[in-house]
This record gives sequence, C-alpha cells and structure tokens, in this order.
Amino acid sequence: MQSPTQPKTQSTIDLSFQTYTKPAQADLTEAELRVQLAAAYRLVARFGMSDLIYTHISVRLPGDEPTFLINPFGLMFHEITASSLVKIDVDGNILEDNGYPVNPAGFVIHSAIHMARHEVGCVMHTHSRYGMAVSMLECGLLPVSQFSLQFHNRVAYHHYEGLALDLGERDRLIADLGDKPVMILHNHGLLTAGATVPEAFYLLYYLEKSCEVQITAQSAGVPLIYPSEAVCDRTVQQYGWNNVGELEWAALTRLLDREDPSYRD
Repeated sequence: MQSPTQPKTQSTIDLSFQTYTKPAQADLTEAELRVQLAAAYRLVARFGMSDLIYTHISVRLPGDEPTFLINPFGLMFHEITASSLVKIDVDGNILEDNGYPVNPAGFVIHSAIHMARHEVGCVMHTHSRYGMAVSMLECGLLPVSQFSLQFHNRVAYHHYEGLALDLGERDRLIADLGDKPVMILHNHGLLTAGATVPEAFYLLYYLEKSCEVQITAQSAGVPLIYPSEAVCDRTVQQYGWNNVGELEWAALTRLLDREDPSYRD
C-alpha cells in the first residue's frame, strides 16, 4: 500500500477526442457481423428511430464481390435476430433463402452504396421524426449545436424522387453522396455510411440528435446563435472522426445483453 508521504502516480489525460483502436470490419466473420447488425436494429428500435417494418440497415460481408446482409421485410426492428438477416448481392439475388423477402427500396438504396463505396461497411437509413423534419427544411442541417458541428461540411443531400424503387436512382444517390459519411434525403429521412457497424450507428444517433436539437431551437421562433466558421472547422478537427463509435458500441451492447440478448440468436 502506498504511504501518505509517497508521491502519487500521475497520468496525463489524452485530449484527443477519439483514441480507441477499432478492429477492421474485414477481420470479422459473417457470424460476428450478423450479431452486430442485429444489435444495430435493436438499438435503432430502442432509441425510437424505427418505422414499423420499414427502413433498413445493411452490412457488407467480406469478399471480393459485394454481398451484404439486410433486414427481413416484414419484421419490426425489435424482432430481428442474427439468424433472420437476409444475405443478398447487388443484383438482388437472395444468396441464402431463409424464407424472408427483402424490401425492394432497401435493395435499391443499399446496393447503390455498397457497389460504389467499398470502404463502407455499414449503411443505415431511417424515417425518424426529427430527421424527416430537417429533411423538409430548405436550410438543411445547421451548424448551431455541438452535436451538429461534428457534421459541418460533411453532409450530403439528395432530392426526393418518390419511393426508391427505380434502379436508375442508384447513380444519382451515389453522385449526391460523394465521399460524405452522412446524407439527408429531402422529404424522406437520414442515411449514414460508416466503415463499421459501430461507426454507422454513432453517426446515425448523433445526426438524429442534431436534428432534434435544431428543431427544438427553431420552434422558439427567435434568431439562433451561429458559431464562427473558424470554430466550426476547429470543432470538426477536435472530433477527429477516427474510430468513432467503438467505446459507445461496447456500452450499448452491454445494455442490450442486460435487457434482452435474443438479438444474438
């Protein structure tokens, strides 16, 4: 035991915001990715971002040819398990038939991104309350909160074309998304494209929180305070965008495991 007269061992706080080393998604097995994706569906439901049986989340599987897992059409997000996820390719072929169909709009949106952005491991799309509200505003997402500043100059926008059932829309989605990690689909909802499932969920959670805070502030009907461009740029750099979501993901999966670990089935 250290005596009171001995100097205490000191450590230095790391002032970089994100320091966790994330595992490469390519190193995960399909079974591990199924569990992560099922957890993501449960978390989206738990935080009130689901829409009955609609919207979708996908994860890209390892391999030279782009194949991905997506939700079985007809199940609500809180019902989804690792084994119920459907494996498809970018041509719409169901590679392992488990008896569930796939939402055709989900196929169009997710196949587009997985074909064009090979560094993207997970795509999440929602019709959430505040995300849809901001998608209807001409101003889009504003740099007015600490939440939204991490997305400063990192948000893409895509004009509404009706239900995403036209394969021709894939090219326009990709052109509008570019190299951005998040996109607001006008009159429609939110989309995030992360290197990993934890990253994509982190982006979605805080994009939705950014929209919620903005709509709440705008409802006051008074002018908003805008940080300077220099502060906006500095805040983005402080966030770092390296390894985001990993620490949060570990805590979130512990939460799921305490409440209902059936997503792992």
